Amino acid sequence: MSLLHCCAVVLVFPLVLASDFQERASRTGNAQIFVKNPKLGSVRDIKERSLEKLPVSEGHHKVTRRSADPGGDACKALQGYDSRLTNNTHTYVFNDLSGSVSLAWVGDGTGVVLALTTFQVPFFMLRFGQSKLYRSENYGKSFQDVTNLINNTFIRTEYGIAIGPENSGKVILTGDVSGNKGSRIFRSVDFGNSFMHSDLPFHPLMQISYNPRDANVLLVISITYDLWVSEDFGENWKKIHDMVCLVKWGTDNTIFFTTNPNGSCSDRGMLELRKTSDYGRTLKTIGTKIYSFGLGGRFVFASVMTGKGTLRMIHVSVDQGETWNMAQLPPVGHEQFYSILAASDDMVFMHVDEPGDTGFGTIFVSDDRGTVYSKSLERHLYTTTGGDTDFTNVTSLRGVFMTSILAEDGSVQTVVTFDQGGEWRRLQKPRNGKCDSTAKHPEMCSLHIHASYSTSMKLNVPMLPLTEPNAVGLILAHGSVGDTVSVMAPDVYVSDDGGYTWLRALKGPHHYAILDSGGLLVAVEHTPSQPISQIKFSTDEGQCWHVFNFTNDPLFFTGLASEPGARSMNVSIWGYRESLLSQFWVSITIDFKELLTRDCGENDYVQWLAHSDDISDPSDGCMLGYKEKFLRMRKDSVCWNGRDYVINKEPTPCPCTLDDFLCDFGYYRAENSSECVEQPDLKGHVLEFCLHGKKEQLQTSGYRKIPGDKCEGGTMPERKEIDLSKNCVSNLLGPELLTEAHSFSSVPIVAAVIAILLISVVAGVVFVKKYVCGGRFLVHRYSVLRQHAEANGIEGVDELDSHAAESGKREYHDDSDEDLLE
Repeated sequence: MSLLHCCAVVLVFPLVLASDFQERASRTGNAQIFVKNPKLGSVRDIKERSLEKLPVSEGHHKVTRRSADPGGDACKALQGYDSRLTNNTHTYVFNDLSGSVSLAWVGDGTGVVLALTTFQVPFFMLRFGQSKLYRSENYGKSFQDVTNLINNTFIRTEYGIAIGPENSGKVILTGDVSGNKGSRIFRSVDFGNSFMHSDLPFHPLMQISYNPRDANVLLVISITYDLWVSEDFGENWKKIHDMVCLVKWGTDNTIFFTTNPNGSCSDRGMLELRKTSDYGRTLKTIGTKIYSFGLGGRFVFASVMTGKGTLRMIHVSVDQGETWNMAQLPPVGHEQFYSILAASDDMVFMHVDEPGDTGFGTIFVSDDRGTVYSKSLERHLYTTTGGDTDFTNVTSLRGVFMTSILAEDGSVQTVVTFDQGGEWRRLQKPRNGKCDSTAKHPEMCSLHIHASYSTSMKLNVPMLPLTEPNAVGLILAHGSVGDTVSVMAPDVYVSDDGGYTWLRALKGPHHYAILDSGGLLVAVEHTPSQPISQIKFSTDEGQCWHVFNFTNDPLFFTGLASEPGARSMNVSIWGYRESLLSQFWVSITIDFKELLTRDCGENDYVQWLAHSDDISDPSDGCMLGYKEKFLRMRKDSVCWNGRDYVINKEPTPCPCTLDDFLCDFGYYRAENSSECVEQPDLKGHVLEFCLHGKKEQLQTSGYRKIPGDKCEGGTMPERKEIDLSKNCVSNLLGPELLTEAHSFSSVPIVAAVIAILLISVVAGVVFVKKYVCGGRFLVHRYSVLRQHAEANGIEGVDELDSHAAESGKREYHDDSDEDLLE
């Protein structure tokens, strides 16, 4: 686990679309906070009408690793577990009046858990509160009150605990100090066993952030928008910049941030993008007229004002902002946004919001340079107001993503891609599921998954879809079976093959967790108004479930907690009990290691071919250019994978087919077809674009290889990018690349020399831009707007953007391979 911090939470804090680039990881966060008396909000209407036509195709995957008799004799194989689990069930009662508790796991496999309980009472304009800190060294089986280590200081609930990366053992607690001009932090280097304290010369606006590569280096923005850095684990701090609006860690110790010389972060579009690679000693401006920026994989993205009203365009850098290319996508207006849904070193999924308050947009997938984009999915659900999208990276199997679309009739439906956005399709109806009232046909319908949008609508959905990289092919999710997502109480469905086939595993909503790399699943029924005393568990990936009564004194359940990484055998059930005068927290931890007493051996695993119907078919199972065979546990094996379990896989390259290619610019795939055909509106047009300062011409037969695809030989459609030997440059992102050496010398002559040099650099850059490169950015964006502009004799991007602004809307052909971004 690269991030060994998780803080357990039923309370979800609302997030606002404050920038173009909403990084998906940050939306869920890594904090887990349990609160007493969680109340379910009112249910808003979701239309339950079927969609006449979906831009997806039905799947035909039939293979399954499930036994032929689910719920039969196979489910009776596990017997006599009650006494073993009872002897390994541990209860701890927290005798304080706290209303919430935050959990944090410190290290990987250390067993160290920190629990921070918080009690707050507002009084007029003031806030009074108390915090207590508890520490466990045995995965939460017992705790020790260590509040004295933090001098009884009140620790913030929202972002009070920051755990260091990897197994650094570092912990930072951020507290409030009455009457102090700053805040106080408590620092630990021994997994929370002891703490040192330091007073900060500022109040943090955000959680203190560790350098992922050096846990001694810390970064934070203050409430006055100053950027502070510490290179000695918080003992000393230095301010490196004023008025910083957004900051992110890049690679190689690089810090990226936006700032405004005018002193206002609300003046978006006038920001400067800057970076430093030496913790603020030198700063470089790498972008101007910035609206926002984002990082994804090896890419840096900047949303830049075009100079034509409120229109913005995306620029991409693959060298940490030293050079930029304009993404081959049209601009967007002030009412729209971009969102990085997922990113790797190979490609990016980018959502582009539609004009107006539609609640949907278009997903585009990039090439390996992050510059050329193809349309992947239209009418992708992503609300403007709350920033809610159901986009889910199925980390248990490569290339698989799920999300929701908003149909033209207002219904919400789930679609899945198995080839990294090349094709989307409906989820198959579970074989033991029945179509509900939303279905037009009683036997022909699909499974629809409840995710972030359902929780934002206050539906009875306690958990989002769950996958783990080390639990191959396994997905747990709430869903309904019909023609659209239903507002009725969902059931829990399980897929063991990465989303091809599904099984209804549990009736009604549940909280669930994956343990032992998928060898053990646990679940607790979601009944907010009733206390609970039972936990359910499965040793065969959700086919058979067993029930264990973990207490004779039921408690009001608030959440499950297990160590991140799905390797642990311990799960904690958190809740509270009520007495005559108060409520008190209770944690009950069950160690399932005594249930799975036998280590798995060679005979407990079976070979499984991902993305395959038939493992014996030599042409089956090819996805993104290669096959992957895995050794996976047999469903009837009751054994322990262990913390050291490593996924065993055998990759084999495949010959290239058309399925290994996306449609190129000016081409699209007709529904239920793998062939890319030319877009009629763009026939006969020469496709040119600017890349690395050179004008390029694209010659294509309609296909470009999917980023990360490893196929060899076979079908290889022709595609050329011809250097036209003409310079080109973007005048939308033309920073002077000023390098500011921070010097504390007061000698005036040094400042004068620096000023003269800077003026010379500026003049040189302006001269080169104006007279050498022509000052214009020659780019074709292959949209219908481009065609309209050419038909009207419009040249260059300025006039094209003006055309879009004057029309009040943008027009795009339904079959265009490339449209929006941002």
